[in-house]
Amino acid sequence: MTNSGNIPQRAFFTDPDQAVAHVIAIYDAHTAALRDNFAAYAAGKTTETRQRYGYPYAAVTIEALHHIEHQLAYGFIAGRGRYQTTLTRPQLFARYYREQFRLLLANHKVPIEVGVSDTPIPVHFAFPDGVYVEGNLMPERINTLAENFYLPNLADMDDAIANGTFKPGPDGTLPLSLFSGPRTDYSLHRLRHYTGAGAENFQNFVILTNYQFYVDEFVRMALEIMQATDDPDKRAYRQQYRCLVEPGGYMTPNQNLDGGAPVGERVQRLPQMPAYHLVRDDACGITIINIGVGPANAKTITDHLAVLRPHAWVMLGHCAGLRESQKLGDYVLAHAYVREDHVLDEDLPAWVPVPALAEIQRALESAVSQVTGKHGMAMKALMRTGTVVTTDNRNWELLGYRHLVERFSQSRAIALDMESSVVAGNGFRFRVPYGTLLCVSDKPLHGEIKLPGMANKFYRQQVDQHLLIGVRAMEILRALGPEALHSRKLRSFVETAFQ
Repeated sequence: MTNSGNIPQRAFFTDPDQAVAHVIAIYDAHTAALRDNFAAYAAGKTTETRQRYGYPYAAVTIEALHHIEHQLAYGFIAGRGRYQTTLTRPQLFARYYREQFRLLLANHKVPIEVGVSDTPIPVHFAFPDGVYVEGNLMPERINTLAENFYLPNLADMDDAIANGTFKPGPDGTLPLSLFSGPRTDYSLHRLRHYTGAGAENFQNFVILTNYQFYVDEFVRMALEIMQATDDPDKRAYRQQYRCLVEPGGYMTPNQNLDGGAPVGERVQRLPQMPAYHLVRDDACGITIINIGVGPANAKTITDHLAVLRPHAWVMLGHCAGLRESQKLGDYVLAHAYVREDHVLDEDLPAWVPVPALAEIQRALESAVSQVTGKHGMAMKALMRTGTVVTTDNRNWELLGYRHLVERFSQSRAIALDMESSVVAGNGFRFRVPYGTLLCVSDKPLHGEIKLPGMANKFYRQQVDQHLLIGVRAMEILRALGPEALHSRKLRSFVETAFQ
């Protein structure tokens, strides 16, 4: 294993800050060496053998168990043994790594081991800003790239740990986190590709939607927050957010803070799933992403968002109301899901229940009440709690009225959409708190089909309120703190220590 400089291959720490600093030192030295070697290779130099610069790793060895107060759902290890994970982008994840190390040190009183792993950093992942490394290479250089550098290897980046199918190797080492360094790097690059945003902009509270109307309203709201005000109450609220970041990195600073002119340029063509970020200094602001329509999109984005370890993600979208008593514009708070989309079947079998999370449910219900001013029976008339069916068939209405009525009656479903159960299912799978608040946009079983004229009127009336409810719910969740949000419902009896 090639090492750069005089960095120790392995060291032990009882201070989380020092442990993180050592991870940063290893990672920065190794990725810098890879970039330098690549520049030389692009200029015509060829090495005799591939130089192997390993990911930094963190490990703990538990030889004796003692009673731990399990007030948190993470931060501790349930059995004896050696636990290890590879780490990446430590500047990006510094706050997260520091907290995980702090909890392990507090709970187990054993040092954190930090060193250089046997897993090589692929040359592509040494360029965190999405650089297309082959872009400036001559064809003959591209053909010999794999002979000179390690390339991304799918064997290093599966979801066996998250799926509960991980099998330890001959040495018996167990995982310390859900995601390895290569798996994390892969998703960070995919996030930039799909959303047009660097990972450093993503916030810990994420709203997912399938309509650009919601994003447009979010941007309008965020830009208003960025404007200076003399009202002391408004100013105090606005000052909690530092800036708005749009796809491509276009940044509007908050005039209630340091101010300044916007930085960058708005992109001319939006990415596939554009993301916008209302940024706080503690990364506990709000990100919204237009994921588009369909369960495959919902899985794609949440597969990659999960490596950022957000504190919550919530689906705000539209649905077909399945009950005669529902009205267009009513809300549906999902407390159960029928997963007829099947996109998670290989990762999360259909027999696995996806429970509602009390903290998320209460926050969404409270936000609806605060924004609409409805309480008691008036709230019950506006919002129903029940089962949501998620389908992969956009033309599900054509399956036949009698068949549909039978299916929905058996499941007690009150709404149907194409994303919610995947967002919830991947939240459950990746231990990310999740929830769903939908708005009834049509009632096909009762003659109210979504047609252009009706849909446009509905969008104008409901999007602003629905988006405001989502933002308010995120602010309620933020006030609870991560310790309250990361529910033990999401953890099994054999778990990784990292949140």
